[in-house]
Amino acid sequence: MKKTIAIIFFLFNFCALFAQDKYKPFYDDIQSFKRQDSIMFPPADAILFVGSSSFTKWTDMQHYFPEYTIINRGFGGSSLPDVIRYAPDIIFPYHPKQIVIYCGENDLAASDAISTQLVFSRFKKLFSIIRKNNPAVPVAFVSLKPSPSRQRLWVRMSTTNKLIKNYLGSKKNIAFIDVYHKMFTATGTIMQDIFIEDKLHMNAKGYAIWAKAIQPFLLK
Repeated sequence: MKKTIAIIFFLFNFCALFAQDKYKPFYDDIQSFKRQDSIMFPPADAILFVGSSSFTKWTDMQHYFPEYTIINRGFGGSSLPDVIRYAPDIIFPYHPKQIVIYCGENDLAASDAISTQLVFSRFKKLFSIIRKNNPAVPVAFVSLKPSPSRQRLWVRMSTTNKLIKNYLGSKKNIAFIDVYHKMFTATGTIMQDIFIEDKLHMNAKGYAIWAKAIQPFLLK
């Protein structure tokens, strides 16, 4: 009888935990990655791109970097806590030779109460988790971008970029990739024609700018 009760208790708690997981943000996105991996697991020593929708929507990323093996694990409108939560699922299993991160923009957009210091603190937590599990892997952070639809955040984005850039300046095997300033014209106005209709995400012309900025930092 006691054994039966114990089994029922275990099953109840297992089902409860499973149900909780299903309601975590971006759960379905992560499960989709896992299904892809179960069919064909990505090769080791690839370059892993991880972060939010600016990577998610870069669906032809491999085309921009033909000489490199790329794994794209950008998902939804994720923020840094989401990447931290799913690091065991979308970072550690791949044993990448380099990790490229784009995240933090949605953190600032979520609420005016989210300070630049908080976003910086979240980034440091993600970086420390990566370093703990992959002590020697080179990491590159792509700066937050100045989307026209989020112009009210540009000052805070610039501050966040500076905090992260200064922090990474003292680290080894690390790179800060500035795409922010490359998205303005010579006269200082934002390039409107590099964005799709939502004025938040980029078109092919915008991604070409990013690719040109990122490529010199990628490991052969």
